[in-house]
This record gives sequence, C-alpha cells and structure tokens, in this order.
Amino acid sequence: MMKLHWSPRSPFVRKVMIALHETGLLDEVECIRSVVAVHLPPNEQVMPDNPLGKIPVLVTDEGKSVFDSRVICEYLDMKSGTGLFPVDPVARLDQLRWQALADGLTDILLIWRTELSRESGPWQAVTEGWLIKARAAMARLEKEAPALEAADFGIGHIALICALGQLDFRWSDCRWRDHFPALSELEARMAKRPSVVATAVVDDQDSGAGDLIRGNLAF
Repeated sequence: MMKLHWSPRSPFVRKVMIALHETGLLDEVECIRSVVAVHLPPNEQVMPDNPLGKIPVLVTDEGKSVFDSRVICEYLDMKSGTGLFPVDPVARLDQLRWQALADGLTDILLIWRTELSRESGPWQAVTEGWLIKARAAMARLEKEAPALEAADFGIGHIALICALGQLDFRWSDCRWRDHFPALSELEARMAKRPSVVATAVVDDQDSGAGDLIRGNLAF
C-alpha cells in the first residue's frame, strides 16, 4: 500500500486527495497525519521521505518517495490512465498553464499568511507586492474561466479548486466571488464534484492563526 504524508489543512495535499478520488486510487493509500510549518523544526517523520521537509509526500508500493503535488498528481494519473494530464499537446499545455497559475496563487497566499503572523509584524513592501500579484492572478483566472469551463476536468481545475479553497479557508472576508463572477460560477459547478466535496478543507488544529490575516486581502 502507498503512504501519503497528509494534512486536512494543506491546499497542496488537497490537490493530491482530489486526484486520488478522481483516479480511483484512494483505497490504495494510507494517509499519515504529518504536521509541517515554516516556523517549526522539520518533521522527523517527513524528512526521511522528503529532505525538503514539505508535504505532500507519496511513498509508492516500491518504496520510492514522490514529492511536490504536481509530480504526485501526474504519477497517479499515469498509474490510473484517468486523463487529468491530457495526451493532446494543446490540451495538456492549457492544463499545465492553469495548474502553474493556480499553484502560484496558492504559494503567495501561504507565504503571505506566514509573513503576517510574524511577531515583529509583516514587511509591508513585500505584502503589497503579493496583493498586486494575487489580484492579477485572479483577474487572469477570471479571463480564463470560459476556457476552463469548456475543457475536460483536469489538473488545472484541481489546482484552481485548491487555490480558491485556500481563499475561503484563510481569507474568508476577501469576498472574491463579488469581484470575479465567471470564476465564481465555475467554482460553484466544480464544487459539486464528489472528489471536491469529499476533500473539503478541515482545520484540525486550533492555532488561531487564521484570525491574523483578516482584512489584509481585498480585491
């Protein structure tokens, strides 16, 4: 059985979990709750499987460690032949583009939250830059929404679901749906997929950190 270092709070772990549902491989994976954070010492359980100390990490049946959600999801897709990464070059490039954009937005949201939680306070010049980039990323995704709607469900859609889920989870007062109607409609339809419903973000640690970022992201 494969092993997955997992957290119900991580958007990148959620990408893998959605892929596991979509590929039908969920029952072949044991999920191990693994806590990692920039401000904490590296998790001793994770380090042997990923020297970067990050999750998700998938350990295959053969004992090979696969890390980074993009690589893990592609491995699961190759293993199952589901088609989350299309064979057609044009469709594949679109899915990879959307994945890169949505993952990049998620990265910004995660490091931004960490910056805002520093006791000495955030570096305003840096956070202002992230705000500009987050707005631009959402504007581009809004523009891409019709193409996303027309395409078969793939890794780009999965990455987008997880980025928007991070906004809802950690930036709940940003009201992104009021500013990006096409993206809102697309998300509402994707939210009905069983794989998305089954992987809703859950905060199983009462850290209170989510309160620190309220009011800092406005579209």
